[in-house]
Parts: sequence; C-alpha cells; structure tokens
Amino acid sequence: MSEAVSDKAPKKSWFKGLKSEFKKIIWADRKTITKQTIAVVSISVVLGLIITVIDAILQYGINFIVSL
Repeated sequence: MSEAVSDKAPKKSWFKGLKSEFKKIIWADRKTITKQTIAVVSISVVLGLIITVIDAILQYGINFIVSL
C-alpha cells in the first residue's frame, strides 16, 4: 500500500483565523447606514401601501362578484 504524504500547512487556531477575517471587513460609516436604513424603511412602507391598495381592490371585486 502507498503511504499518505502529509504536506499540510501548519494550521492556525480557529480564533486567529476569525480575527484575521474580521480585520478584512470594511464597516460602513454612520451616514451610509442612516441613508440605507431610511431607504429600506421607505420602500417597505411604500410596498405595504401598494399591497394594501391591491388587496382592497381585489376584496371589493370579489365581494361584488359574489353578491351577484
């Protein structure tokens, strides 16, 4: 049988690897986060209103058809 060759690089500990990966993260500044949060909340409200209007129209239409 052939012997397995162990040419593995020395492993760092898991926490050292995690620390090095966290150093690579570029965190957004407060201004960017504020703008993005406002955009997400605004779009969520607008989509909620659109869904409410479509639901009301469909409900009215279905009630009209059922009452015939």
